[in-house]
Amino acid sequence: MALNGEVSFTWIGHGTWKVRSARGKDVYIDPWVMNNPVAPDALKRVESCDLMLITHGHFDHVYDALEIARATKPKIVTIFEIGAWLGSKGIDADSIIGANQGGTVDVDGIKVTLVHAEHSCGITDGDHIVYGGQACGMVIEFENGFTVYFAGDTDVFGDMALIAELSEFDVAFLPIGDFYTMGPHRAARAVSLLGVKTVVPMHFGTFPPLVGRPKALQDLVGPGIKVLDIKPGDTV
Repeated sequence: MALNGEVSFTWIGHGTWKVRSARGKDVYIDPWVMNNPVAPDALKRVESCDLMLITHGHFDHVYDALEIARATKPKIVTIFEIGAWLGSKGIDADSIIGANQGGTVDVDGIKVTLVHAEHSCGITDGDHIVYGGQACGMVIEFENGFTVYFAGDTDVFGDMALIAELSEFDVAFLPIGDFYTMGPHRAARAVSLLGVKTVVPMHFGTFPPLVGRPKALQDLVGPGIKVLDIKPGDTV
């Protein structure tokens, strides 16, 4: 596994991250940015986005995708159906890479593999919810070889062990909030299945039902696993 000193992740809040890649690309994951209620004001300005990654179509993961894409014209990697929806809203088809689970996409040296997630994926479009394909997680390998598992929104599932076997990664980004995703108890089982030693928790604290906290997960997994205790605006 690669040691990392070149890739940084800034938590905008909820499930949204701004990443600086090993070669200096600006990457946004699940862009709920300008309208994110817990995002620090300084992070609500998006001046550059080279690559946008979208795990699924819920509003708290795609709400600002269209505005950011129109302003910055990034490459976008997501599941096929969300890609088609983005295209229907006027996003340049040449910038959209609509892949599917099991497929790997290489965007200028950043390799993204869509993997299974246990979640739903409807897209709020006006007063309707439209089909958004399958919710996904992602295995992201940066230009220097540093690799992370970004679970997106999910419950624990047994094939997390298979994802870990097929793709060696150094860190797992896991939702822990409960209610809409797994909480700390089930996330602790996910940590065991994944076999990782470093966990970055997310998707907690935004709304009252999201009661899971990093300390609860840390207490469950024990001192052999490092669970980062983060707040919006922190960079790891």
